[in-house]
Amino acid sequence: MLVGIVLILFLSVMLSGCLEKYKIEDTGTITFCDFEGGFYGIISDDFHDGENKFDPINLPSEFWEDGLRVKFKALVAFGQYSYHMWGTIIRILEIEKLDSI
Repeated sequence: MLVGIVLILFLSVMLSGCLEKYKIEDTGTITFCDFEGGFYGIISDDFHDGENKFDPINLPSEFWEDGLRVKFKALVAFGQYSYHMWGTIIRILEIEKLDSI
């Protein structure tokens, strides 16, 4: 029993470090893509592993505005697939609107 608890704690610590590698904190611009039925993506201000386009699977509808500037935190959604074939699929953890300049 004790060995199981220690193993679970060890794996939790190890996996939390691994997940940080796939956590994205950035600013970007919401963009409407008018193919594959239409969807909203985020074009990041920075590149992450050579990619700056993100396909959020859980973007709240209040952020469905082409050209909207946002600040967001997300995780790469491994194991998730999309027929959009546009950018890296992410799961939004936090998102907020930025003031327009």
